[in-house]
Amino acid sequence: MSTDKRDSWGGCRLGETCTGAEILMRSLYQENVKTIFGYPGGAIMPVFDALYTYTREDNAWFNHVLVRHEQGAALAAEGYARVSGEVGVCLVTSGPGATNTLTGVADAMMDSTPMVVIAGQVGIGALGTDAFQEVDLVSLAQPISKWSYQIRRAEDVAWAVSRAFYIARSGRPGPVVLDFPKNAQAGTCVWNPGKLSGIRSYIAYPKLDEDAVRAAAGLINQARKPLALVGHGVELGGAHEELKEFLEKADIPAGRTLLGLSALPSNHYLNVGMLGMHGNYAPNVKEQECDVLIAIGMRFDDRVTGRIDSYARQAKVIHLDIDPAEIDKNVKTDVSVIADCKQSLPAITELLEQASHKEWRESFRPLYEQEKTEVIEPSVHPSEGPLLMGEVVNAVAEATQGDAVLVNDVGLNQMFSCRYFKFQHKYSIVTSGGLGTMGFGLPAAIGATFGVRARTVCLFTGDGGLQMNIQELGTIMEQQSPVKIILLNNNYLGNVRQWQDLMFNHRRSFTRMLNPRYAEICHAYGISYDVATSRADLQAKIEKMLATDGPYLLECAVKEEENVTPMVTPGSSIDEMQLHLDI
Repeated sequence: MSTDKRDSWGGCRLGETCTGAEILMRSLYQENVKTIFGYPGGAIMPVFDALYTYTREDNAWFNHVLVRHEQGAALAAEGYARVSGEVGVCLVTSGPGATNTLTGVADAMMDSTPMVVIAGQVGIGALGTDAFQEVDLVSLAQPISKWSYQIRRAEDVAWAVSRAFYIARSGRPGPVVLDFPKNAQAGTCVWNPGKLSGIRSYIAYPKLDEDAVRAAAGLINQARKPLALVGHGVELGGAHEELKEFLEKADIPAGRTLLGLSALPSNHYLNVGMLGMHGNYAPNVKEQECDVLIAIGMRFDDRVTGRIDSYARQAKVIHLDIDPAEIDKNVKTDVSVIADCKQSLPAITELLEQASHKEWRESFRPLYEQEKTEVIEPSVHPSEGPLLMGEVVNAVAEATQGDAVLVNDVGLNQMFSCRYFKFQHKYSIVTSGGLGTMGFGLPAAIGATFGVRARTVCLFTGDGGLQMNIQELGTIMEQQSPVKIILLNNNYLGNVRQWQDLMFNHRRSFTRMLNPRYAEICHAYGISYDVATSRADLQAKIEKMLATDGPYLLECAVKEEENVTPMVTPGSSIDEMQLHLDI
């Protein structure tokens, strides 16, 4: 007999009359929800009252994490979802509580992260009266979510929750927003749960086109210089092994997008580096030389393509994606295979001939060696001067041996950590890609610690991004979330400062930061703290951080005016990447 306390249905059993709030609890249980990130308020109080019963030690169905700001709830739910493969859930009140989550909803939509936001709402009778903390959440959320819906009756709760989770996790994942008026929370009905298995108007998994599979395989078999672009879709589809079999059979070098960095181990022999504006030199240059370009679960973002009218004009383009809306949106394709890549990759692999492209693969090496000599080695092993961001990231990466989860904020810390961290395991990067949300890192790292409790979670953040959601140190204090925070403090909004120097003649308009004493902040929150100012003791301080149980903030005083290179400057072709910036 199972001893899981969640096996008990409590006071509301099948066929019995329950409140809408109680039905929500049972519906979340049915969806295997274990962790909820939330913040209570007036319009969601009936739900929090029902939740009280099921977070007690003797009846713990759920673990509720009380954040310090509703944006933190949404971003923490994203972090949880990215590393666990489950749907992130957040529970907030109406009005500002709901609108505070919308940045996280938009972020999840851009990065295809499965999330369900449940927000309180004023009663149906008060809608449209400008009641206290009323806002038209459904209309606000509609353009930035996969689905937004208002639950107007208790009878609709079980149906709406089942539909929400199905939409959020199926096909191309994304966020769903449920608006939950108080009358539907407090109202009663007979509870009859149901499990949704499909929606007539929603085709989550397109049928694989065998003709497209054959056409793709044919182009790849004829290719002399094939190049794969590996995106987030491989992680979302859990197609890591299928990807390796595909690449290895056809001997195809592969570049990775920002969100696809852990889809292929860093040390895999076919991995040729990161794509895009601040990616690696070799794959960016070679995109303009390859004869067949295979995009796998990526959307040809402008930060990857550079100037679109000159992008890969010489290549036949094959695009594998689950979402037909991405086909031909930015780059015209010759063959499109619309399906889950876990299905399309093995179908194509079966038709591939065993190939060897040794000469083509080795042509990447001189470009890599050039970047290594001119950029990488000076960045990670400097001989003098202040600490550099690259060397701090590299030192943490070596100390964690590719086993840690990387979370970062947005800015220079994001680019340096993505460039120099090492990945051995899938689901190992949590970053804000499409929306570029400053303040993302701290709450997302908290969520990640609940999604993978057995792994070290390393957060790299800048002084700007950390302060955007610094209140979530309170969540860390309460939960003792074992986040290892590496603060790369350069006293600037560094990425904007770099662009000001590059494109606005060094007119640094409001990018200099006056920072607080982080040691005192950490002391107030009961979080272990240290500061590294020289490379002589950097390694020892990193090892101490990693050996310390619980949360830790290591402040690293890095070079103030350091720039991230290489860079594809705006308006340039991807192969016009500059190893050095003359600014």
